[in-house]
Amino acid sequence: MRPISSKESASADLFRHRLENIINMRHELVKLAQRIDWSQLDDQLAVYYSAEGRPGLSIRLMIGLHLLKHTYGLSDEEVCDRWRENPYFQYFTGEVYFQHDFPIERSSMTHFRHRIGSEPLKLLLQETLRIAYETGALRLKDTEKVAIDTTVQPKAITYPTDAKLLRKAIEKLGEAAKNAGINLRQSYVRVAKTATIKSGRYRHAKQMNRARKQEKSLRTMLGRLLRDIHRKKGESNPILDAALGKASQIWFQQKYGKKTLLSWHAPEVECIGKGKANMPYEFGCKVTLTTNVNPAPAGQFVLHAEALHGKPYDGHTLNAAVTGTTEIIGKEPTRIYVDDGYKGHNYPEKYRVYKSGQKRSITPTIRRELSRRTVIEPTIGHVKHDGLMARNYLKGQEGDRINALSAAIGFNMRQLLRWIRKLLSAFFRIFAFFTHYTVVLKINSQKPREAF
Repeated sequence: MRPISSKESASADLFRHRLENIINMRHELVKLAQRIDWSQLDDQLAVYYSAEGRPGLSIRLMIGLHLLKHTYGLSDEEVCDRWRENPYFQYFTGEVYFQHDFPIERSSMTHFRHRIGSEPLKLLLQETLRIAYETGALRLKDTEKVAIDTTVQPKAITYPTDAKLLRKAIEKLGEAAKNAGINLRQSYVRVAKTATIKSGRYRHAKQMNRARKQEKSLRTMLGRLLRDIHRKKGESNPILDAALGKASQIWFQQKYGKKTLLSWHAPEVECIGKGKANMPYEFGCKVTLTTNVNPAPAGQFVLHAEALHGKPYDGHTLNAAVTGTTEIIGKEPTRIYVDDGYKGHNYPEKYRVYKSGQKRSITPTIRRELSRRTVIEPTIGHVKHDGLMARNYLKGQEGDRINALSAAIGFNMRQLLRWIRKLLSAFFRIFAFFTHYTVVLKINSQKPREAF
């Protein structure tokens, strides 16, 4: 059922402390909370709740917690702990009185993400851009020329080696068979652990033949376990069938060299080659980001973000990136700047796309803007390492999309907080100057004139 909107009471509670009497109402987080249109967000997200049943949790509380989480780069547990002791966090999420206890369970944030998915997060990204327009942090002309690039959103998995994958498959498959009531001939858990340790030590010592021998033993153990379970398996069991599917895939790819499953708990993970000396491969999914090229008063803003699966070629992501940017900002960009990885792109109007190093059809204005294409690189760095895109803990492909959009929203929130803080600082400097000037004039006017 749709959550009941909380209404602020005009009468004061003598035994509770109102937040507006505790906090500084000129704080940038307070000013930003007053700028967000919470009622509109409440109406737009109400479609994800049924008409009957128990009323859900406050939408402002859940949205506010996720905004604070990605603004300050916190986990679910950390943002809940800080909410309990930070009155500014409580005011941001709609509380009137200071609360000593957290009103919900931490797992409610996970349930909320499963309920709404990734599509409504585009509304939050639009809301951050709307506030940027209203406060003067971003101008409409700043969104006419954009830079688009892709990066990798790494998943929270261990580095996938052959030995570790085989050992994980043996352990998880044996556990699923035990839960299904199958009496195995041998579980191979103890010997698989020993073989994995030896394989790692042999590879560290550059004794590859011995390491491959241990990995071959692990593959043999997994094959025996698969055959034993298939012989004794009775009725269909969804959990056991899923474990058998993953284990069979790992056994097949280890035997024939086709590596597709890189993690047991995150089968959607892909191996993406980066070609960098310090990090030749990353394991996760691709993410396309769009930012303004010309400097806005508050700097760069993320105009669009989307997680892409299937390891697409950069040029084949351009059309979807431009379409998504147009849906969010409300108009199509007039010029698009990309790097050399977008050669052979699938965007229909090619004369509006300019690649780095391009020489033909370049005017001095376009050359100057093309030199600013690299502003998206530090933007990607801040989105990943100041936010939560550097290591994604959310489950599944939908979790990848949610985390990518949330990290972009968190970056825009940090830009807005910095801009509001700058505006407040400038206002008080001007106020102090005019106050000092008025006092000086008043003192000078009260001084007696000296006789000539």
